[in-house]
Amino acid sequence: MSPDAISTNSRIIVALDYSSASDALAFVEQVKPEQCRLKVGFELFLAAGPAIVEGLVDKGFDVFLDLKLHDIPNTVARSCSVAASLGVWMLNVHTLGGRPMMEAAKNAIVKSATRPLLIGVTVLTSHSRQELAEIGLDQDPAQQVLALAKLASASGLDGVVCSASEANLLRQTIDEPFCLVTPGIRPVGSEAADQKRIMTPVEAVRAGASYLVIGRPITAAKDPFSMLASINSELAECNRA
Repeated sequence: MSPDAISTNSRIIVALDYSSASDALAFVEQVKPEQCRLKVGFELFLAAGPAIVEGLVDKGFDVFLDLKLHDIPNTVARSCSVAASLGVWMLNVHTLGGRPMMEAAKNAIVKSATRPLLIGVTVLTSHSRQELAEIGLDQDPAQQVLALAKLASASGLDGVVCSASEANLLRQTIDEPFCLVTPGIRPVGSEAADQKRIMTPVEAVRAGASYLVIGRPITAAKDPFSMLASINSELAECNRA
């Protein structure tokens, strides 16, 4: 699947951070595929399994399977092949797995009937410089992200997950098309919670983000449909500016 082969023009990927299929589906019933894409991470995937992914795909949603695969090349490649068979729009691996692992992952999905986008996780938006130093990566987060993004691009990946604060730097360095998927997005007035490197949706797009991962500000809203419509409207105005 190419980046253009999508069912919605929205940049928003809603994080379905639920511990049961019923809770996730209760939210999904309040929104439409035209409004957003959906992210299934560890919690929901462990609770509901591949069936929840297939169910969301059947409902017409573009699904980002966020399992951050990181293992030996053969294991990651086989896992990516299985993930692609679920019909997902996007999946990811950890760039710290190295070039052989990323290349094996890409090669595993090339012949899929509907090839998903394959992106690499760089530095989590919850990590600070001090936390990186504690695990042996004593480098400014932005420079670490840049190095890993360059490696992902050289390995043939379609893009990376990064903080919106690094998006401008990557856009100046890596030629498009290269997707930048940015978590840590908080609409004006929302709490930062456990995220440290955050931006508003409009700020993120202006910095160069391709897609915005937004969870609690939408899923915990009194009216998720209206919240999505509001953010999409803001982004549309940004695109016209």
